[in-house]
Amino acid sequence: MKRILVVEDNKLILETIAQSLSREGYEIVKAMDGQECLKLLDENNFDLLITDLYMPFINGLELLSMLQEQGRKTMPVLVLSAGGNEENVLKAFELGADDFMIKPFSLSELNFRIKKLLMGR
Repeated sequence: MKRILVVEDNKLILETIAQSLSREGYEIVKAMDGQECLKLLDENNFDLLITDLYMPFINGLELLSMLQEQGRKTMPVLVLSAGGNEENVLKAFELGADDFMIKPFSLSELNFRIKKLLMGR
């Protein structure tokens, strides 16, 4: 079973994603900010990271930067954000994101993109 870490500070969005992905057969671990995410990454292995950009403590771009600097990006990263302006999208890709979806998003499209990112893993 593939393990996915979902980092999202909006509880409703976090729970919606978690429920949808659980129904698809994934094991979901949830975090509400970048700090909690880093702690979970230290203690666990995941097949995919889904992260928001705008979060308290450590935002998504800072998180990507830290993972890249520390050589800890060992899994695909999908960014979900309402801040889908060109600057954010390009910066996320520059920092190692593998995909970017703008909120609001379709759960069907999210599931499709996840399957594509996990192919061959």
